[in-house]
Amino acid sequence: MKNPLVLSLDIGSSSIRAAIYDADANPIPRSSVKIERSFKVTPDGGFEIGTSLAIDQVVAAIDQILEKTSKLKGEIAFVASCSFWHSLVGVDANGSHTPVVLGWADTRSRAFTDVLRKRFDETTIHDRIGARFHSSFWPAKLMWLRKEFPDAFSQAAGVMSFSDLLGLRFFGEMATSVSMASGTGIFDIRKCEWDGELLKYLKIKPKILPTIAADDHTFKLNKKYAKRWPRLANAKWFPTIADGAADNIGSGCVTKAKAALMVGTSGAMRVAYEGEPPAKIPDGLWCYRIDRHRVILGGALSDGGNLYAWMKKNLNLPKDAEQQIANRPFGAHGLTVSPYFHGERSTLYREDARGAITGLTASHDTVDILQAAMESVAHRFAEILKQLNSVVRVKEIVASGGALRDSPVWTRIISDVLGRELTMSNVQESSLRGAVLLALESIGKIESIESNQI
Repeated sequence: MKNPLVLSLDIGSSSIRAAIYDADANPIPRSSVKIERSFKVTPDGGFEIGTSLAIDQVVAAIDQILEKTSKLKGEIAFVASCSFWHSLVGVDANGSHTPVVLGWADTRSRAFTDVLRKRFDETTIHDRIGARFHSSFWPAKLMWLRKEFPDAFSQAAGVMSFSDLLGLRFFGEMATSVSMASGTGIFDIRKCEWDGELLKYLKIKPKILPTIAADDHTFKLNKKYAKRWPRLANAKWFPTIADGAADNIGSGCVTKAKAALMVGTSGAMRVAYEGEPPAKIPDGLWCYRIDRHRVILGGALSDGGNLYAWMKKNLNLPKDAEQQIANRPFGAHGLTVSPYFHGERSTLYREDARGAITGLTASHDTVDILQAAMESVAHRFAEILKQLNSVVRVKEIVASGGALRDSPVWTRIISDVLGRELTMSNVQESSLRGAVLLALESIGKIESIESNQI
């Protein structure tokens, strides 16, 4: 095939991105689109988006990228994609989906975390499935849904991640990748199969779960979407991988010595490598899969760019707030911010954690609060790094994410707290590129993702 092209999709919680890449994983200039969106946050802890709307947004992104590149030479032979982890959506026997997709920050199932911890040895489960009991994951969510919506739950013919629902709509197959499955909290990351003990306790029949696709499996569009997108009618679609895994790959962080630190809507620090999960996963971290040969180990913060955005919206910050912080000594404000405004995941996994600002006096201003918040998030990253270093030896940290690109001050603060120089990633869309690299490796177009790093 002459000039084969790859369409890459990044289906995030705050935006959907699409871009065209060549067969060497280089982006084609001026061939990208972005659709902004947001999940609805409810007072009771909900974090959701309308399912039909979410599907329409992905379809619109594909429509737009195909229209924008209509005169581009070369055939789109492959489609690679990544998506946000830990979502949950269901379908009934007729294929009708639940009205909303539950996202990673939905904490309405938090009461069931303690129920699970009393029933199981959490350390044993953690080492087997890579995740602690927490409302981010499926076990608690499924128990909550069964209690709150028993009639609808009894009619479920399929439960899946949002990206799997897209596959069901686009290809007519209910399948998932080991990458997406490993972020559910009911997947054995060592055997690469759904966890039988948890399924039995949750009374979930394996037949309502997606099948686990082979790493090199590809899909083709059904008649409906092949007619809508004739340029993609013959394209091979790869199983969607998690956006965090794609970010590590695209940022060049695929060894034990090189960690990716990302601050976007939320935050994360991750190490990806070829090999098996640690025999003992540190208590404050998670461990998922990229594919059947690689794992990704790290921690995730619920508060990142979203905390900055909240403060910017509600504190009436001055335009020169960051410049003021740049000229102030570290910690001089005397404030303590607990950065759990959106809940807490790594490293304590406390469902009852809440955001707080303590030490306030009449002499403090909003810039003091912002600085304290930035420093507090940096300290959370320091704890993740400490636990990572208990099983690997991180020598380099590559930083990425819109929140850090827009804030050199925050980048400096994190660097100071970690006691490490941060290498800023020069890849603008690391998740898009990472999905492409893994897809090209799986079909032998490149030797390995490790040998194609920047």
